[in-house]
Amino acid sequence: MLSLHDPAFGTASRRAFLRVGSLGLAGLALPDLLFAKEKKLLKDRSVVFLFMHGGPPQHELFDPKLDAPSGVRSATGEIPTSLPGVTFGGTMHGLAKRAHRLAVVRSFATGDGNHDIKPVVGRFSADANLGSLYARVAGSNRPGTGMPTNLALFPRAVDEAAQPENNNFGRFASTGAAGGAYAPFVPGAGGPSQGDLRLNIARARLDDRRGLLADVDALRRRLDATGELEGLAGYQEQAFDTILGGIADAFDLSREDAKTVARYDTAPLVHPDKISKKWNNHKNYRDHGQTLGKLMLMARRLCERGAGFVTVTTNFVWDFHADRNNATLTEGMEYVARPFDHAVSAFLDDVEARGLSDKILLVCCGEMGRTPKINDRGGRDHWGRLAPLILAGGGLKVGQVIGQSDAQGGEPAGDPVTIPHLNATIMHSLVDRGEVRLMESIPQAARDAIVAGSTIPGLV
Repeated sequence: MLSLHDPAFGTASRRAFLRVGSLGLAGLALPDLLFAKEKKLLKDRSVVFLFMHGGPPQHELFDPKLDAPSGVRSATGEIPTSLPGVTFGGTMHGLAKRAHRLAVVRSFATGDGNHDIKPVVGRFSADANLGSLYARVAGSNRPGTGMPTNLALFPRAVDEAAQPENNNFGRFASTGAAGGAYAPFVPGAGGPSQGDLRLNIARARLDDRRGLLADVDALRRRLDATGELEGLAGYQEQAFDTILGGIADAFDLSREDAKTVARYDTAPLVHPDKISKKWNNHKNYRDHGQTLGKLMLMARRLCERGAGFVTVTTNFVWDFHADRNNATLTEGMEYVARPFDHAVSAFLDDVEARGLSDKILLVCCGEMGRTPKINDRGGRDHWGRLAPLILAGGGLKVGQVIGQSDAQGGEPAGDPVTIPHLNATIMHSLVDRGEVRLMESIPQAARDAIVAGSTIPGLV
């Protein structure tokens, strides 16, 4: 636990006090953050990044290509959307009705067909989770509430019976150039933050905060008695009042209205007994269906209470080789796409009803797309030259399709939208990138990752 006795400066001193003000919780620089907020460096927005791990198929989701030959066009057919002349794949019933709230990118190219997590963690984000880059600017915890600014939600956050998160293709908690103090907060059974409280935060971590507050309060009384407190900048003074806050209810879905929970719930859509056991991935299909809706509800609750970046993913279910591990397109989309369509539709409706659409940016994509040609087993294989991407909210220009694909849905028909475009759009929604460029306190590699690149054309 922090001691306010500073060997370099003798007994408790004003300089020690300033060090407390800049330490905060898990690396939070409270005075810097309060200054940044006043200067409008941080925008009043959050991001929910729903990562579709495994490589979702563009044809069966948002670019069905029904004019293409059999063996290329969507295996699930197509349905009309609320955007004139735009169709989605046959399992996207909810999102088709809400297409006017989406920006559908049909020219997104991730660059390669490798299984990894490069849109969330990769070379374009300085090997850090995008949320860790944001936390490097915003601080690890939100003043006044204690809410972590950067979180990652896996199935175990809402279901103790779910499989552990899959980090075989990259660690979602990577901090790279951002620094270890800015890792995502990960609630869930058996996780490092799963303590003996329902709010999924270790008891020792809270005890340390209470101890820190006790030391701060004692120092404050001494400084006040000597008159030193009067000379402190307003930011350090305000920092006293923002170190500790309550966040337990954000993680407790039992506090949510039962009707809202039911609207999000994806568990009834795919009963575990109906998932064929011949696919080695059947446990992950089960977890996806049982948890995705509740994960999206938790993400909304977290953003509503001060979270800045929430990564949501289920364990590697968007793989469609139709091999011993993964189901065919037609069967697999029932297991995977129907819960996705339902959960995202519920999320869009919920944030709109709460007046949060402009304040929460939703991003949905995976690490790649799928081959234009369906393989002889009824699946699609790895493809890095085109991938599905949708965005909603966050003050962006929605209700449009950005870019087009070629006749077979395998290549962008014009200039591609790339991961740097996506990263720049996300960071533009969260921070003033011009001001971040001037923040010398942030490591150069992290700063470069935040400010680099142009936003997705026509979206901002």
